[in-house]
Amino acid sequence: MMHLTEGGTLYDRIGPERLHDLLTRFYAHVRATPDLAAIFPGDWDTTLEKQEAFMTGFTGGPPLYHERYGHPRLRARHLPFPVTPSRARLWLACMRRALDDTLGIDRDTAAELYAALTRVATHMVNTPEPTPEEVPA
Repeated sequence: MMHLTEGGTLYDRIGPERLHDLLTRFYAHVRATPDLAAIFPGDWDTTLEKQEAFMTGFTGGPPLYHERYGHPRLRARHLPFPVTPSRARLWLACMRRALDDTLGIDRDTAAELYAALTRVATHMVNTPEPTPEEVPA
């Protein structure tokens, strides 16, 4: 859960409509990034729904993910997917573009959310980069 700052939680400052807009833009960028899209299950509606529930609680809003799906156990849920350092950077780049494209999220709020998600992305890395011999030609 995010800390309260002047103006409330990140969720208070972003709001549910803007959070939905942000995540819709984010997944459009992810789908357009082949190396990332390859590790997503392909059901983008369900993926968006789960991410929105998670991000609502993560940013200080209602604990929707916990209520619907139980504890997020982020790292454990992502272990089946090879999350390399480069994929974590691509994920963050998609989020950066989505934050830049979403109207109504001020710079300070965007920077705070991005910093928090940077820590999450770093934590999610579970696979080293492939060696040159392992990269398909």
